[in-house]
Amino acid sequence: MSVRLGDRLDSARRRGFVGRERELAVFREVLRSDGQVVLVHGPGGVGKTALLHQYAWLARSADRRVVWLDGHELAPTAEAVTAVLAEELGTDDPGQVPGLVLLVDTAELLAPLERWFRGELIPSLAGDAIAVLSGRDRPSPVWRADLGWREVVRIVTLGNLSERDGRELLRQRGVPSDEQEAALGFTHGHPLALALVADVSAQHRFSAQYTQEVLAALLESFVDAVPSPLHQQALEACALVLWTTEPLLAALLGVPDASALFAWLRDLSIVEYGGRGLFPHDLARDALVAELRWRDPDGCAEIRRRAEEYYRQQFAAARPSVRQLVVLDYFYLHRDTSVLGPFVSGLAETGGLAAATPTAAERERILAWVRTHEGAESARICAHWLSKRPQSATVVRDAAGEARGFFMMLEFEADPVDPAMSVERSGTIVRYWMDSREYQSASPVHTFITTQLCRSYLTTPADQTLLVFADAEPWIEPCAYLDFHRREKSDFTVGGHQYAVFAHDWRAIPPLTWLSGLAERDALAPGSSRPPLTEEQFGAAVRAGLRAYGRADGLRDSPLLGTRMVQSRTASADPAEPARVLRRIIRDAATQMESSPRDLRPYRALHHTFLQPAETQAAAADMLGLPMTTYRRHLAAGEARLTEILWQRELDAR
Repeated sequence: MSVRLGDRLDSARRRGFVGRERELAVFREVLRSDGQVVLVHGPGGVGKTALLHQYAWLARSADRRVVWLDGHELAPTAEAVTAVLAEELGTDDPGQVPGLVLLVDTAELLAPLERWFRGELIPSLAGDAIAVLSGRDRPSPVWRADLGWREVVRIVTLGNLSERDGRELLRQRGVPSDEQEAALGFTHGHPLALALVADVSAQHRFSAQYTQEVLAALLESFVDAVPSPLHQQALEACALVLWTTEPLLAALLGVPDASALFAWLRDLSIVEYGGRGLFPHDLARDALVAELRWRDPDGCAEIRRRAEEYYRQQFAAARPSVRQLVVLDYFYLHRDTSVLGPFVSGLAETGGLAAATPTAAERERILAWVRTHEGAESARICAHWLSKRPQSATVVRDAAGEARGFFMMLEFEADPVDPAMSVERSGTIVRYWMDSREYQSASPVHTFITTQLCRSYLTTPADQTLLVFADAEPWIEPCAYLDFHRREKSDFTVGGHQYAVFAHDWRAIPPLTWLSGLAERDALAPGSSRPPLTEEQFGAAVRAGLRAYGRADGLRDSPLLGTRMVQSRTASADPAEPARVLRRIIRDAATQMESSPRDLRPYRALHHTFLQPAETQAAAADMLGLPMTTYRRHLAAGEARLTEILWQRELDAR
């Protein structure tokens, strides 16, 4: 007996299906019962149809009669549905068919029939029938509010695959193991996205440069139709901010009343809601923001500007307990375009963390952490401050109440016990801060401490604030970005280890000016919504970059950070990485000049002026044995040649 094509398709679907153990367990339980309704819902591409195929196979294995209806293939009328049912079942009365399992896919396209399904069709089925309605829309509250339906309805919310299941899907589709981590991080486990990545991987190695084509395909699956351009703007605005409320949405769109738009967003399958408002699923958010940035960079910038203004107003009027949340909202706007990115990426993980004054037992734990990470002498000094200024320490607890980290902020005073107190006379110092396990490395606790400190800067600023780090090098550019600059004269030594100090002067740059500076600086960062540089702008940026090259933080604001030649080589999430990449690119281009006899003299002028600079240009000319006029001619030629090489690299990268 020959095998039918349909049987081969079913077999392939079963082999390729991964995960969903909980959802399959629900249906197996339903099959052992009579008269059940299963309502499956989830965003586009999340695997609803694939799950229904597994339901169909399980039902047939249990000797059930299966009928499949697809909203794509039916007019949304009762007559169309009953006609198909009659043809499939061979009878006009589905109540006469025992063991029926009715599977309705893409049910959102049959939304006008929901009341008819609930009030007429499903009640008319045999007593042992099972009906599964699967679609993007959340089930109507009526299903749960009605006492009759509540007893027989099971609701299945379909989300992304777990990391284990996502990895298995990629393995089955032939994605090499060394590409799987990047694919999982990019897709968040979304099944359709994983499948698209697998398609890309089959043609060439998957990397960041191919994410745009995947995101574009996903947008079509997430949102089939948007009622108006204003609805489109509402969806994009919702994707740009951390949480969306009605007043915020009105401010972002510049409309007096956003209630109808807010209600529309709330009903979308890709939008969830929580205690502070609406938010899109991660992958939907990524796709919407990525598309907006290249399609309408000015519109994207305008939404961010309006959000910043709204948050400033909210912050000014908020209670102290709410201000921290507003700071999180403000920083979230800069999640992809600033040094705050690695910290903000952990915002979702900090929700269960809380700050408190440490108990006696927690003070002992704090001392143990300091002893582990900084040594006995530092722990002795910490014990001194915990005794003298117990309110200066703040412990960070997780949702279970477990201490996970701490920080200590002190006002300066003369104190012979602590060498840190001899470095300044006024202001405050963040004397200790750490994650109990990760110490001063990025972590959710680190993120939480950062936001707590920012709240302090904004609410009760001192003349200046000093931050203490165990190691200066990793923090030079990130701190400089935040206008906390290296203060070597304030460094101090404890237990044989020299601690580095960074400082911000609030008298020179007040808190609100500081916040505005962060926003403006973000506009120059990689991934921002600024359009590509023209050749003239690029040349000006190269000349400015050369003059800033000799400073440790000199390239932090360079427009060149947003160029394709830099972004395409930036693989790390480290916020200081783009500046390091730019520094390497400039050095490599100069090395190319050095290897060319024609460019050697211009290279030498460039080298002694910017790359390994002499004290003055006159000194550089002396080192080269050139009169100033000749030196300047060689230097101008060197700048022009380096700009030419870099511009060609930028064009090649686009």
